[in-house]
Amino acid sequence: MCRPAWRRALVQAQRLSEFTRLRRVRDRIDREHARPLDVEALARDAGVSVAHLGRWFQLAYGRSPHAYLTARRTGRAGAVVPETVPVASGARRREIVDM
Repeated sequence: MCRPAWRRALVQAQRLSEFTRLRRVRDRIDREHARPLDVEALARDAGVSVAHLGRWFQLAYGRSPHAYLTARRTGRAGAVVPETVPVASGARRREIVDM
């Protein structure tokens, strides 16, 4: 029979393994956020189903993988576009130059 302390250690080891997988998925999203990413490919790389990846990611990081990717892309876009130039005025300037 397994001692309670061993059981707790086993559960902690499993959680650490899950967190390591999730960390790899998050790191891949951070690295490749500019490219098209496929949730099935992320789940396959983590060795879990898409549903498990979504649930685990939500529990660990507070948002789904898609929401995390969207926030990452939005944050990057905000860093690229200067805050002093309104997006609409930049678009109008481009139309004038392109004509």
